[in-house]
Amino acid sequence: MPVPTINAVINFSTGPSFAQTMILGEGILGTNILGDSSSVIVDVSNQINNIQIERGRNAQADQFQTGNLSLRIVDQNGDFNPQNPAGPYYNLLVPMRKVQITATYAGVTYPLFSGFITSYTTTTPLNADEVAYTTIAAVDAFRLAQNAQISTVAGAAAGNLSGTRINQILDAIAWPASMRDIDAGLTTLQADPATPRTSLAAMQTVEISEYGALYVDASGSFVFQDRSVTTESIGATPTVFNDDGTDIGYANAVWRLDDTLVYNSASVTRTGGTAQVATNAASIAKYFVHSYNQQNLLMQTDAVALDYAKAYVASRAETSIRCDAIELDLYTNNYNSGILAALTLDYFDPVTITTNQPGTSTLTKTLQVFGVKHLVTPNSWKTAFTTLEPIIDGFILDSSLYGVLDTGVLAY
Repeated sequence: MPVPTINAVINFSTGPSFAQTMILGEGILGTNILGDSSSVIVDVSNQINNIQIERGRNAQADQFQTGNLSLRIVDQNGDFNPQNPAGPYYNLLVPMRKVQITATYAGVTYPLFSGFITSYTTTTPLNADEVAYTTIAAVDAFRLAQNAQISTVAGAAAGNLSGTRINQILDAIAWPASMRDIDAGLTTLQADPATPRTSLAAMQTVEISEYGALYVDASGSFVFQDRSVTTESIGATPTVFNDDGTDIGYANAVWRLDDTLVYNSASVTRTGGTAQVATNAASIAKYFVHSYNQQNLLMQTDAVALDYAKAYVASRAETSIRCDAIELDLYTNNYNSGILAALTLDYFDPVTITTNQPGTSTLTKTLQVFGVKHLVTPNSWKTAFTTLEPIIDGFILDSSLYGVLDTGVLAY
């Protein structure tokens, strides 16, 4: 049975780029980066004992989180002993070096994680003979942005679109232009407030003001998607999962009906503006008050802030059963479609999940992927997707194109 091949590569060079250094007269323009010496890059794929990858959005925080990697390596030669002067990586084993995980299947290589090493933990099993395990922990570039403090942002003037502002903040921390995928954005912003904060906090303020999405993808690039993507991508053709054998099989579906994502009162305040409040009386009578509050956002007018508050309440005032997660076993026989789903589905991709219940009933829902986890060992590969309703169900928050009714429902 063909299964994906997992690949793990450590790049001991400095800087954010994952490309091999190109020495002048060698290498490939557009692929490599310029330098005066070659990077030390090592493939440790044949030493892997365990890989765990987790990337995704926190539903209650309503934002994407830092992606994490745990890579456990079998070390039979002391290569990963930082005090071994004869080791090939002596003086190279320091934090903030780069690591990439990919998977190769049917001749195609898919990115799974790109990030920066935070620690090396060495353990020696009881009664082990000349073997040690080194567990490498890594995080994606969100952590770098969290560590980088900024105050002023060059060029960040009133009237900038949200995508322009994201690029200006990334420029402020010297993030490579080749490692960005930034939409232009649909919301015009105020001038940057020029207050001390992290670059991640600055970008997330822009993200919320747009009501878009900011994250780091599996290739290591910062991605900013405007609200047209976050609200409309649910309309694309979904990948279909069913546990009755008719579509892609899965296990461990988590169906939940609760009030954790209900919001029926929203207050949105822009810098220099007044609080714009929207409520849904019927939802409050049914579920009690569930409040949402955002302050110091950067949209230019109170009208846009009010549209945001009304649209948020309109899409969150009710709740229904949802499927929070499913799990794929890539070692299942004849699982080509499941393997491709595990390697290609990512944030905002729509999925339809059907779980057959006792008797003749079913649970069915079309949702979006908002999280991906991989657990890989030499003899198994499990991929789990976490799923959610769209961030805002089909609502476009642009008062110049759409009006908002007092009922909290957007009017075309």
